[in-house]
Amino acid sequence: MASIVASLPPPAMFVPGRSTVFRTLLKLPVSPIRERQNQVHLVVKAAGESSESSTSLGIVKSVQNFWDKSEDRLALFGLGFAAIVGLWASTNLISAIDKLPVIPSALELIGILYSSWFIYRYLLFKPDREELIQIINKSVSDILGQ
Repeated sequence: MASIVASLPPPAMFVPGRSTVFRTLLKLPVSPIRERQNQVHLVVKAAGESSESSTSLGIVKSVQNFWDKSEDRLALFGLGFAAIVGLWASTNLISAIDKLPVIPSALELIGILYSSWFIYRYLLFKPDREELIQIINKSVSDILGQ
C-alpha cells in the first residue's frame, strides 16, 4: 500500500459561516490529519494497482514476447521503418493538399455529397438498413475467413 501526504489549499467556495462544502470534503475516502487556516493535510492510501499501469505493462510484455519469438528481426526493423516513413509521407501529403486554395473545399463538398448518398441509399428505409447489415456481416466473415 502506498501513502501520499497531500497539501491542498482550502476550497474556493468555502464560506466561514457555512460548512456545506467542508462537509462534502469530509465525505471523501481520506482521513484528515490536521487543519490550518490556509491548507488541509490529507493521507491517501492506494487500494490496488491502477488500470493504466497494468495495461501499459501488458502491452510492453506483449511486444517483448513478439520480439523474442521473431526469427527475422531485420524484417521487423524494416517494417517499423516503413511504417514511420509512410506516416510521415501521408502527413506531409495531407498538409500540402490542405494548403491548396480550392482542393479542401472541393473535397469537403465531395464528402458531403457522398454522406448524403450513403444516408439515402442505406439508412433511410428499413430494407436498405437490413441490406447494409448483411453486407457488413458478409465482409466481416470474408475477412475472418469464416
